[in-house]
Amino acid sequence: MKRFYPIIFLFFFFLIHVDVVESQIKLTQSNLPIILINTNGQEIVDEPKITADMKIIYNGANLDNHVNDTVYNYNNKIGIEFRGSTSQSFPKKPYGFETLMEDEEELEVSLLGMPEESDWTLNATYNDKSLMRDGLTYILAGSFMEYAPRVRYTELIINDNYEGIYLLIEKIKRGKNRVNIPKIKDTDNSGDEVTGGYIIKIDKETGSNSGEGWHSKYPPYTGAWQSTFFQYEYPKAKNITEPQKTYISNHLNHVETVLKSDQFADPTIGYRKYIDTKSLMDYIIVNELTKNPDAYRLSTFFYKARESEGGKIKFGPVWDYNLGLGNVNYCTQGNPEGLVINEFNQVCSGDYWVIHFWWERCLEDTVFYNDLKFRWHELRQNQLSDGVILNTVDSIATLLNTAKDRNFQRWPVLGQYIWPNYFVGNSYEEEVDFLKSWLVTRLAWLDEKWKIQTVHTVQTTTSSLTIYPNPVLGMAYLRAVSDNVTIHPFQVENMQGKIIDLPVFHNGHAELVFDFKSTNPGVYFVKVLVGDKVQTRKIIKH
Repeated sequence: MKRFYPIIFLFFFFLIHVDVVESQIKLTQSNLPIILINTNGQEIVDEPKITADMKIIYNGANLDNHVNDTVYNYNNKIGIEFRGSTSQSFPKKPYGFETLMEDEEELEVSLLGMPEESDWTLNATYNDKSLMRDGLTYILAGSFMEYAPRVRYTELIINDNYEGIYLLIEKIKRGKNRVNIPKIKDTDNSGDEVTGGYIIKIDKETGSNSGEGWHSKYPPYTGAWQSTFFQYEYPKAKNITEPQKTYISNHLNHVETVLKSDQFADPTIGYRKYIDTKSLMDYIIVNELTKNPDAYRLSTFFYKARESEGGKIKFGPVWDYNLGLGNVNYCTQGNPEGLVINEFNQVCSGDYWVIHFWWERCLEDTVFYNDLKFRWHELRQNQLSDGVILNTVDSIATLLNTAKDRNFQRWPVLGQYIWPNYFVGNSYEEEVDFLKSWLVTRLAWLDEKWKIQTVHTVQTTTSSLTIYPNPVLGMAYLRAVSDNVTIHPFQVENMQGKIIDLPVFHNGHAELVFDFKSTNPGVYFVKVLVGDKVQTRKIIKH
């Protein structure tokens, strides 16, 4: 018998009363793009979409937008409906819409500078009073992942009623500017064509593809009463053919069997043959950086191209982070410590949706876990540095500085608990300060958890590593004596300790090639990661 424990949380949510100010706010101008939707007397519902008119006013960067402007970024039909699951229960509703031509045929169009497409979402950010958890996460993820949804902050008016700040987001969809996998037709039922592309998700069984998919033949963890359900996202349930269903379910069954096997970590016949480990690492990093309580079990997407194009499973795009970054008071909680990947099933085993065995199984592979630590260290030097993250938070807060006041006048939630807030600030500034403080603590905690231990050995050769030629004029080769060792570049320093940027590439997993041709003569220290330790080798450039 299925037990839906989250209903308990929703029960308490519905007991909470927040006075909603009916829209008497008259928006006249904004530094944000303004979206105006007219439903022509129709009521927006959860399904089906209704046809409405939409205009977007956007005069360009650093220019104000006025409600009575007559030059539009978009001025045409849309099909619009409510979207989301729990979020639909809030008074500030999230929406999904598709852009349409006058004859109501699908229209692919660029909105606010984002690439042309027809499917979009409007995120309400109601219980996230920083208004930025989703936007911040997508912006950060987009700086290093293959694809993350693009976002734009807007102010929304529906039927002349001001509805507040909304985040316009690209919907997860197959396409050259989104999830870039081949289009699969209903005639692609054999050969290479049937092997891709597919988008599969693990999520609540709601929406247009509700209940369409298959259950894993393995439990999420030993003794679990729950099962993991894989749902068709692309092709849609109404379009996917029986041979395509058979192929993708059989393929995933085989990958799971490999993961369960004793040889799962074998570099040739193990899971690496089927899973793109870089996308897996990046997906874990985003979800652990945000300490997302839904990670790996809800709003979890992965996709597969054709075998002729590599055919490996890639994880992402990332989706739905309004409960992350310290905004949840149940199960893993909102404190900045702990890994969701290891802890959720222990602290929330009664939830109907739990984390499937894949994730922890991959962490049992010490080579992968060390690679994950190295990837974290690499991203912390640039895309995920404290400075980059905090500057992004400050930039969003500055962008919303004026519009936020209208938003919270329309939805007076500041200082009030909205399910499932971990922290309740009395002002927007307190909400942003909490988020920044939480991030700094979280980053430091992950730095310690995923620490790369360093040893300092300065010598030209050892029994484990060799570097040649030394002295060097051009290319230097650093090789592990054993082919079972994987090495990664760490950094190169000169005698003054300054980091030197020079080309480096792998020549197999056990050898690195450093290009010293453009460097000045002198002594350099080449640092590489071997396992979870950094080793240093001295080299002389003539």
